[in-house]
Order: sequence, then structure tokens, then C-alpha cells
Amino acid sequence: MSLATQPLFWRDARMPHVELRKVDDGRKVCYAPHSHVHWSLGAITAGESTFRYRDDQHHVQAGTLVMMNPDWVHACSATDDRPWGYLMLYVDTAWLTELRHQAGLLTQVRWQDIATAVIRERRWYDGYCRMTACLLDPTRDLLDKQTQVVEYLSALMHALAGQPAQPLVRTLANLQELAAYLDAHAAEEISLDELCARSGFSPGHLIRAFKQHFGFTPHAYLINRRIQLGQRELKRGIPIAEAALNAGFSDQPHFQRTFKRLVAATPNQYRQPSFEQ
Repeated sequence: MSLATQPLFWRDARMPHVELRKVDDGRKVCYAPHSHVHWSLGAITAGESTFRYRDDQHHVQAGTLVMMNPDWVHACSATDDRPWGYLMLYVDTAWLTELRHQAGLLTQVRWQDIATAVIRERRWYDGYCRMTACLLDPTRDLLDKQTQVVEYLSALMHALAGQPAQPLVRTLANLQELAAYLDAHAAEEISLDELCARSGFSPGHLIRAFKQHFGFTPHAYLINRRIQLGQRELKRGIPIAEAALNAGFSDQPHFQRTFKRLVAATPNQYRQPSFEQ
């Protein structure tokens, strides 16, 4: 099997509820009918294929999402041996059940099958690709990856259920306490699980409430604080590479890209003012 047809698997022990499979050329990756214990959501990223799901058959092509309930028989194969690629996310059923229950979409913590098999709306495909790109990027923070997964799947579950997200009940003191915690630990790795434990909020509720109050997700708030830390270090004359590490960034290129995006200047431009009083 060539490198192009070899599947790539992404896993992170800190996020055991999700796993991602990436295949760039699926012509040689044809499946016999099978099922999974988890819920699956995939994107056709190139070409086209035939998706057989129980008694139905769907022609799917690049830009299409497919989903599979736990234990539902399905199979996928190339169309006339044409190249096709896909990204498949496997989601732990118990974790997704809890997410749907906490969002008010299930009255009991018990799995309910999802009727939809195929989604062709571009916004959901584009959002899925952004989420999976985040998971595959080794420079992205754990909190960033957790946020992307929870935000996307929460929004998708509400859309599939035809129920908009309910108004939030916010506890201002809890949100301010979380912000203070992020301020104090901005240079450290922080997980969504940790923030949920501190606040008592579910992941979906926490992200929505925090964003509604501060205008940032917890991760975006953390990155903003890290850039502020980096600015402080640069003004003290600290070298850029050292400032990046002190501010909590894994490497200098990541710091420089993020700094320019938020400050509209490079770290080097910032640390060398054009004039001084």
C-alpha cells in the first residue's frame, strides 16, 4: 500500500472520547458491511464514493458529510475506481449522549439514534474541516481542540434535532472566577475538563456562557492573555524565543503568527519602537 492510501489515525490520550481517521486516496480502502460501537461523522474531502447505510444507498462527493449511528450497518467504496478521500471522526457514544442530555436534547441519559445520514450544507462541511484541522495540528492547545469539538458537535446536535440552543442561565461570579483563573495560569496548559470542574458547568454551557459574557471562548481568552504576557516580556527586552515560551507558546513560530494576528505587528516590530520619548 502506498503512502497515499495508508490511513492516518489521530488520537490524544487527553481526549479519549474522539478519534480521527484520515485517508487521502480511498480507492484501495473499501469496506465490507460493518458497524461501530461509537457514533461516526465523516467528510468526503475529495472525489466521490458510494455510501451504503442499512437499506439505503447514497452517492456522496467532496463537500458532503455522512454520519452513522452506533451498531448501524454501513459500507463505503470508490465509484468506478475514482480517487476519493475522507476524514472520519469517531465519537464515544456515552460522551455524546451526555453532551446531548446536558444541552436539553435528551430527557434521559440514554442514547437515541439520529435519523439523518447525509448532510450537504456547506457550512457544516466547512466547520467540520476547521475542527479536524485543529485536531491534526500539533501546535494547537488542548483547550483549543476540546473547544472546537464541543462547539461544533453541540451546534450540530441542536440543528439535527431542530431545536435552537436554550437561553443561558449565567452565574456572573463563576465566570469571573474562571477568567481570574485563566489570568493567573495563562502560560500553563489548561483543559476544558478542568474549567468545567471548577465552575460546575457542562462543556457546552461553559463555552457558550463564557463567550456570551466576555466575547471570547475560554481558549480565545487564554490566547489573548498569552499575547499580553508576550508583549510585557518583549517590552522588558526579553528575546523573542524566550518571550514565546514564557507566555505559554510551544514555539516561536506559533507565537509570531498569533502575535501578528492579534497585534497587527510582528514581535520584532513591537520590541523595536520607531521612536521613544
